[in-house]
Amino acid sequence: MSEGKVVLVGAGPGAPDLITLRGVEALRRADVVLYDRLTHPALLEHAPGDAERIYCGRAPGAPGDDRQESIHDLMVRHARAGRVVVRLKGGDPFVFGRGGEEMLALAEAGVAFEVVPGVTSSIGVPGTAGIPVTHRGISAAFAVFAAHEADDAAGPAVDWHVAARIPTAVFLMGVERLPIIVARLTAHGRRVDTPIAVIERGTLDGQRVTIGTLGNILARTKDVRPPATIVVGDVVSVRESVLALQSGEPAWQVAAALAPREVEPTRAASATRRRA
Repeated sequence: MSEGKVVLVGAGPGAPDLITLRGVEALRRADVVLYDRLTHPALLEHAPGDAERIYCGRAPGAPGDDRQESIHDLMVRHARAGRVVVRLKGGDPFVFGRGGEEMLALAEAGVAFEVVPGVTSSIGVPGTAGIPVTHRGISAAFAVFAAHEADDAAGPAVDWHVAARIPTAVFLMGVERLPIIVARLTAHGRRVDTPIAVIERGTLDGQRVTIGTLGNILARTKDVRPPATIVVGDVVSVRESVLALQSGEPAWQVAAALAPREVEPTRAASATRRRA
């Protein structure tokens, strides 16, 4: 029996043509494909017709620890049977994809594995919407947060002090937690007029971008449904400037609108620090 292996493949941010060439090659060699909820169906067509396709997704908010253990067991069992297993995960396996846990489980089981990175939705989705996560003179740093862990039972997993001060904050899996995100950011010092974008169905047909500020975004996104990526920071204004230039607005006027602004703590945040 030939020795099996597992390939952890990042499927990219959504559109099927944004997977890497190496990811496609891995699928073409697969005997078994374990795929997640947000994997585009077209990607499964790269696998051989007789390859076994196993759905491993779960609904948002559903408990995932038992499910994750069963995924580990599936990978190990099929690899030990001499099969090439592709674990196909949305975005990049190591950006809130639990790829690190799967890699550790494979190493502990003595199973050979390979990692094929993917385009993370935290960069790819804003990019397709015309929003750079960094921009000279506006943002020299960005951070990515798992918004569904914003206020979990074990305590807040998001460092709101960092999120409120980093020039660009990207939140994944955050549509249902948007009110919490807005409240925490403003309470920790983010300006209420800070630009924010909510990008629905990023990179896919039907992509929709809703632009606003922390002060008005909740009123503008009442009908937004997951999946969506949230970008907070002045980089959102770059998209608006591009659209303005394309519509014929004078360049000097657009440049003035892109002037960087400092993050100024709100009174509430300042008072909190004084009491600390």
